[in-house]
Amino acid sequence: MKNHSDMPEDLIPYWDMDAPEIPNELRDASAAACLASALYELSTMDVDSAASYKTYADKIMTSLASPAYRAELGENGHFLLKHSVGSIPHNAEIDVPLNYADYYFMEALKRKRDIEDCYFDTVELKKNK
Repeated sequence: MKNHSDMPEDLIPYWDMDAPEIPNELRDASAAACLASALYELSTMDVDSAASYKTYADKIMTSLASPAYRAELGENGHFLLKHSVGSIPHNAEIDVPLNYADYYFMEALKRKRDIEDCYFDTVELKKNK
């Protein structure tokens, strides 16, 4: 997805990256949240350019936390994220909040926090030596 020619600038993918009407297709916040969570997990592994996965996930999370995708408190049926898509071909869950979008958003936030806490704990240990 990172190098997909049709990936939007805000890194929130279209509901189908091969949909015929890009850039006029709906975006899918649930796909973005799932992707961010997975990228944070990858960034903790012994892989080439691990830090780049965290950087990419951070950019996605910045977009998801923006007013374009994050609902105001008490709105949007009390869901956190707006603009998710289940299945347009099945006419189901189109441009709505979805519980699994919120789940992966929260999971990504936890993974981000854990990574950053670990980093800052390590820095603090080195400082105190």
